[in-house]
Amino acid sequence: MSQTDGYGDGTRCVHAGLPEPAPGEPFLPGPVFAAPYHLDPAGGDAAAGRDWYGRPGNPTRRNLEAAIGELEGGDCLAFASGQAALTALLLSLVRSGDTVVLPADGYFTVRAFADSVLAANGVTVRTVPTAGPHPSFEGVRLVLLETPANPGLDVCDIADLAARAHAAGALLAVDNTTATPLGQRPLDLGADLVVASGTKALTGHSDLLLGYLATRSPELLATVRTWRDTTGSVPGPFDAWLAHRSLATLDLRLARQSANAAAVARALRSRSDVSGVRWPGLGDDPAYPVASTQMRRVPGIVAFDLGSAERVARFLSAAELVFAATSFGGLHTTADRRAQWGDDTAPGFVRLSCGVEDTADLVADIGRALDRSA
Repeated sequence: MSQTDGYGDGTRCVHAGLPEPAPGEPFLPGPVFAAPYHLDPAGGDAAAGRDWYGRPGNPTRRNLEAAIGELEGGDCLAFASGQAALTALLLSLVRSGDTVVLPADGYFTVRAFADSVLAANGVTVRTVPTAGPHPSFEGVRLVLLETPANPGLDVCDIADLAARAHAAGALLAVDNTTATPLGQRPLDLGADLVVASGTKALTGHSDLLLGYLATRSPELLATVRTWRDTTGSVPGPFDAWLAHRSLATLDLRLARQSANAAAVARALRSRSDVSGVRWPGLGDDPAYPVASTQMRRVPGIVAFDLGSAERVARFLSAAELVFAATSFGGLHTTADRRAQWGDDTAPGFVRLSCGVEDTADLVADIGRALDRSA
């Protein structure tokens, strides 16, 4: 049981991963910059404890891993990016001759990696829409879910699919980037592993790249740790420290982002010149029945269609509070046209990530920009 179990989300975020209080020491120690560490002249690395070289061991990184592990409910490994964490998951646990199932509507770079690397190395890759229907998992080594899916925001039942995967002898992993561990805890729902980009809402300040993987299985953790330590895909100590510092405000940031998304989604639904509005918190959204029971809070992302690439460009140029940028989950509201990056979406499809601006200001600015873009 972690030191923050039993407390509310805000308390857990503020205190997760902090060392025991010591007079004269800061609440969160500053980053430890070290490649080599002092060794015992006689005992070498065996007598050095956990830290003898910076790639396998760093105390700043361990503090961050402890914090994220407390929030996810498992043991955590930090990576240099979300993609590094995802590729470590796939390459360390899947072998030639295995079959993996990936979301057809999830993060496109994962599918591109699977098609170009896994398939070339003898792995059978199947893709299934997040909303299903999901086929039998017999003969499958690993099932990867992304829920809510990025960018379409469909949701699937983690507990049901975990039970089906385990009955077939498969592992189930969940990309928790969009939800964050305050939105849902997949390990509590039966998932074997959680993987995510910490670049997005988890850290939320748009100033670092980070990924992580969490599990309750010592065997799986050891396998992925060996992969990470030998390939070297670790975050630097300053990024790890920045990420840990940012976790303290996660609860506050998500609360405003979710409230903004609810208001923006309702405003968009009221307009005849906007179509395909998706936000799993809307009562009539296709994802709502599962999201309302599975998720503890709905993320601040809204998807919609403006009909053409040209209108998206006009909308983004007219908006004052919506920055044209990729990624999501930051303090500032951003939007991007996903088709430009290779996502299989309509030309006018927009993923809008609500920031922490005042709700009334944001809704008014988006409305004005839509009027001008029309």
